[in-house]
Amino acid sequence: MALQWTDSLDIAISLDEAHPEVDPTQINFVDLMDWVMALPDFADHKARCGEKILEAIQAAWIEERED
Repeated sequence: MALQWTDSLDIAISLDEAHPEVDPTQINFVDLMDWVMALPDFADHKARCGEKILEAIQAAWIEERED
């Protein structure tokens, strides 16, 4: 399954698995975008990403970490 920017929960789960040492409340959006784009299953265009999408991914990652 190819991940798109709108798959915030699936992206958050993948990021949590790929970067267990990272505190998702402390990541900046530039790094977050780069890490999402580096995920093996990610297949979307950088131009489709915006601040609201990154906020949704970060929020989902924080929630995933708290569970």
